[in-house]
Amino acid sequence: MLYKEQIDFNRMPRHVAIIMDGNGRWAKQRGHERSYGHQVGAETVHIIAEEAARLGVKYLTLYTFSTENWNRPSDEVAALMGLLFDSIEEETFMKNNIRFRVIGDIGKLPVNVQQRLNACVEHTSRNTGMSLILALSYSSRWEITEATRQIAVLAQQGKLAPDQIDSKLFSQHLTTNFMPDPDLLIRTGGEIRLSNYLLWQAAYSELYFCDTYWPDFREEELCKAICDYQKRERRYGKTSEQIS
Repeated sequence: MLYKEQIDFNRMPRHVAIIMDGNGRWAKQRGHERSYGHQVGAETVHIIAEEAARLGVKYLTLYTFSTENWNRPSDEVAALMGLLFDSIEEETFMKNNIRFRVIGDIGKLPVNVQQRLNACVEHTSRNTGMSLILALSYSSRWEITEATRQIAVLAQQGKLAPDQIDSKLFSQHLTTNFMPDPDLLIRTGGEIRLSNYLLWQAAYSELYFCDTYWPDFREEELCKAICDYQKRERRYGKTSEQIS
């Protein structure tokens, strides 16, 4: 039986976040340059985005380029930026009623990439289906530092008292303040760590790790992860009896 046939559509995760790992290793195993893996990985983004939208996921957040990725060889970074520019297909988003968003330190990206991203955000802003969010030049430590700085400025200006600072206020100053925390966080590629991704937001996310490299991660793999998620009991610190 296919995993998609086992999904309970009344218990879908509202927000799925993915660490798309394994592009370079996938390519090297096949005798290609790492850049080829990123190209195929970009195609996978569109496949998974369309499937997630069909399944009824409301938010899909993809870890596309971290702040640490700027430390990679300059030719690989340049290739990634070019691929990012070329792989933004508004037609796919419009056809599937997907709203496109971006989080991260976008000002560090090449100007032409920023312009392409901003145009896609604007053109899809009236779509009412799933929101696809790319985390670009993003890391949780950067995001948490920025939020702390914003709150400190408000306190310094006398607009905020220390006893007004709580987790809700802090969340409002994060770049993800427009969406709920992830219900399910998936990492492909066999590594078992979060790599500085949505650390605040993933406090109660269900984590799913698989060995499949991102270029091979297809619709059935996503459905498998969702089925695994639906077998879990989410207690948020309570007992089973309290939530039953």
